[in-house]
Amino acid sequence: MSECTHDCSTCAHSGNCSSQIQKDAPNKKSSVGHIIAVVSGKGGVGKSLVTSMLAVHMSRLGYRVGILDADITGPSIPKAFGLHDEVEGDGEGSMIPPQTTTGIQMMSVNLMLNDESAPVVWRGSLISTTVRQFWKDTIWDGIDYLFIDCPPGTGDVPLTVFQYIPIDGIVIVSSPQELVSMIVKKAANMADMMKVPVLGLVENMSYVKCPDCGKELHIFGDSHIEQIADEFGYDLLAKMPIDTEVASYVDKGWIELTKANYLEDAAKKIIEKCNKQ
Repeated sequence: MSECTHDCSTCAHSGNCSSQIQKDAPNKKSSVGHIIAVVSGKGGVGKSLVTSMLAVHMSRLGYRVGILDADITGPSIPKAFGLHDEVEGDGEGSMIPPQTTTGIQMMSVNLMLNDESAPVVWRGSLISTTVRQFWKDTIWDGIDYLFIDCPPGTGDVPLTVFQYIPIDGIVIVSSPQELVSMIVKKAANMADMMKVPVLGLVENMSYVKCPDCGKELHIFGDSHIEQIADEFGYDLLAKMPIDTEVASYVDKGWIELTKANYLEDAAKKIIEKCNKQ
């Protein structure tokens, strides 16, 4: 893709450029402060876990938090929080998001299905429309930080989020494998093309601690996240280990009870960055 000259009159993408597309306004009854999208170049790196834990830490720091689960065909956020309440309406066409035990507001397609295991077999255009509706038609009540859990890749949904929702920035999630490092660069380059600020990187599954000696074992090989952060000038927000206790809490829907604080400093850094914008 050629570099933008900012002369829209001669551009082949005129009329379909993120800089020209008007952002969707929130619901008239909503109040939302900062909006942060959590993205990854590929699946299986723990993006939803990072989203959940950042939201939990933000809540513990005293902020009102919401999560928009934009992974329409693979929603997992409600499971991590043990939330099964159905989405309710306000009688005027707007949706009221259920709340978790600690008051985190949440909107997910899984909270709208009679059977949580039912597949969502939709085409991309319908999925993108649903994500926009989750933003526009949901009454986000006094939210300080809204996290958007995007599906992996650089396709329809991340593009929709970047173009139509007024996000303050994104957090890119990675893991140590060399292949994933390459994919991270794709997400970073997409953010640069779309002129979306990158708040930082989180590497998940960086290591596992030996339960006997406490030594860090790098089972996926050496990490390259520092080099990528340096290459793009991004902050490395955190390196998370594989933690079987956290995994167990997620499986039971108890993520809000975890004592793991791997992302507490990351949450504080995000707050600092958003307040500077």
